Parts: sequence; structure tokens; C-alpha cells
Amino acid sequence: MILFHGSSQEVREPRILVPNRTLDYGVGFYTTTSEQQARDWALRRISGAGIAYVNVYAFDETAATHLKRRDFTNPPEEDWVDFVYANRNRRDFVHDYDLVYGPVANDRVYAAFALYEQGLLNKQELITELRTYTLIDQMVFHTEAALEFLKFIEAKEVQL
Repeated sequence: MILFHGSSQEVREPRILVPNRTLDYGVGFYTTTSEQQARDWALRRISGAGIAYVNVYAFDETAATHLKRRDFTNPPEEDWVDFVYANRNRRDFVHDYDLVYGPVANDRVYAAFALYEQGLLNKQELITELRTYTLIDQMVFHTEAALEFLKFIEAKEVQL
């Protein structure tokens, strides 16, 4: 499987860094199968000035079958909403997955999710709303054991 990671730098050796904000799937190294999504992430990181990179990786799924993995294969679903909500809102929430795969909460999804978090939409209304969106995927590596199966291929420079 080919995966992409958008960044302000080449990332030859992926690492799990603690972010300065809460993220959908918690602490981890975030990738996607969408090169365009990675490009968009990279350009956001540089705020329109400088060079950004789309890092390209090969992920050996067949060798990584022993890892503990959570796939949200039919999103949006209640379990996905609960998982994202917990990661974004509960500082004490920790999961024990090596890998998590599912949809990215892009800007439109964030806006709908914010309405849910504020109590303006219930869970079913949120799910109904999200089903009208085209959701892009993300694969998040949460452990060093998972990162062992991710191999750097190249970094492509991108600019506005």
C-alpha cells in the first residue's frame, strides 16, 4: 500500500510526536492514501510561504497482520463518532491500537463535528450529515512497532 504524509520537511524516518492540539485518532504519525490530501496538509503547514513536501511511503500490510488495528470501514458510524469525540475532547482518553484507519475529518467534517460537540446536532444527525460528504481516508501509526512496516520512498516538493 502506498501512503502519503504532508509536511514542511522531508520525513525519511517517521516518528510519533505529541501534537500541540487534539487530533481525530490521537497521538500518532498520520498518513493518507490520497496524494492530494497530503499535498493540502503540506501546504497548510507552511502557510503559503516556502516549500512543502509530500512524503511517500510503502506500507507492508501483509507483514503487519499481528499488529492491533482498528479499521473504521463503514464511516461515518457511531463507533467512529465516539472514537473521534473521545480523542478530541477527553485528555485522559488513551487507546491501545498500533494502527487506526478511517476517514479524515476535513474542514467540513470539523464544522459538523463542532455542532455535535456543542450539542446542536445529536449523534444520528451528525452521522446523517456526514454521509453526504466525500470522506478521504487516513492511516495513523500509533506505535514504533507499527512504524517498522512503513518504508520511505521519496519526498516530493510542492508549492502553491
